[in-house]
Amino acid sequence: MTAPALVTLAHGSRDPRSAATIASLTELVRCMRPDLRVEQAYLELSEPGPLTVIDRLVAEGHDEVVVVPLLLTHAHHASVDVPAVVEAARRRHPHVRVLATDVLGIHKSFLGVLDLRLRAALREARATELDGLVLAAAGTSDQLANAHVARVARAWGAHHKLPVLAAFASSAPPAAGEAVRALRRDGKRHIAVGSLFLAPGFLPDRASELALEAGAVAVSDPLGAAPELARVILARYAVGAVDLVPIPA
Repeated sequence: MTAPALVTLAHGSRDPRSAATIASLTELVRCMRPDLRVEQAYLELSEPGPLTVIDRLVAEGHDEVVVVPLLLTHAHHASVDVPAVVEAARRRHPHVRVLATDVLGIHKSFLGVLDLRLRAALREARATELDGLVLAAAGTSDQLANAHVARVARAWGAHHKLPVLAAFASSAPPAAGEAVRALRRDGKRHIAVGSLFLAPGFLPDRASELALEAGAVAVSDPLGAAPELARVILARYAVGAVDLVPIPA
């Protein structure tokens, strides 16, 4: 029996660096599981869209598809856009079983990737002292999702025994620059910013710009195509594939 196809579903961006990063991450998943058919798709702003990809898979004979949303929080896109994609695919292909897993989320292993990216940024900036951290994320109007990011920030700061603030690039305060300035008002002078974004684009660029203007000593790159992320994608897929297995009456 052929295993269900896996579709990684990212938000999408007009920035070509974003699509290149998602392509690299999806290729990493492909390399880890060469027995699977793995494709990438985007909710908006990038091509191909999810229905285009699912149409192609169905035309090639696949009758089961597991969609893994590459979203770090469970907000509007996860609760509205992803279910709409699945429903549309089921209407177009009623004989095909299509399922979306839980979002990628913020797995604890991602903090290790965040540290790697931040250490690289600190080396590049030749910054040798650190007395404060900011965790910059996209932000959303969903306060529960923002609160989750704030909890992750506190855990990250506790691990490094440093004060930390969460910051958001859209929809919620504080912005990265405001968070850096708040720490500076508390006497901190060597503040670094970790970018809790999946891929480069307008929002991480804006967060970096504001943080550096406010006096941050370094800002990390987004998480990018890391093995830790690929492993979580495959873990989400595994749960979804099991859910597609019919249960005998």
